[in-house]
Amino acid sequence: MEKPDPDKITGPGGLTLRQIHTQVKLSTTRDQREIAQDESAQSLTRWQRLIRYAWTRKRGKT
Repeated sequence: MEKPDPDKITGPGGLTLRQIHTQVKLSTTRDQREIAQDESAQSLTRWQRLIRYAWTRKRGKT
């Protein structure tokens, strides 16, 4: 029994299995980059919150 050729089998939307695989890899890579950017943005926000807290504490004591 032969394995079917992924370039000849079509899936949803008329794409071949190889095209679907490529699209999934690209979207996964994109999603991972977005997650990494979100984490770095969140760290920056925490840093900004700390600075604002310290600034308001300092101004309140004067």
